[in-house]
Amino acid sequence: MAKALRVKNRHGGWHGWKIWCPACHSHHVFSTEEPNEAGARWWFNGDAERPTFRPSMLEWEAEGEGRRVCHSSVREGKIRFHADSTHGLAGQTVELPDVSS
Repeated sequence: MAKALRVKNRHGGWHGWKIWCPACHSHHVFSTEEPNEAGARWWFNGDAERPTFRPSMLEWEAEGEGRRVCHSSVREGKIRFHADSTHGLAGQTVELPDVSS
């Protein structure tokens, strides 16, 4: 299995790459072929086994009165969770798990 899988946009063209986030228990998608809805686009090293994406990824969602934050950097097949993340892996670096479709 791979650490990153290619994903298509809603029109069937290539959009980017997804990883499985062990902190959020969900996929994060790095838009590499075209900007995402917010206008962001990432550089990818082309290695699905040891992916590197730049810049970092900031995901957040409202949660009650506050918000849940996942701020991470993916480098050479590892994911580093920045200290401003609000989950239990904040400040840690772990191997990226294999991702499934």
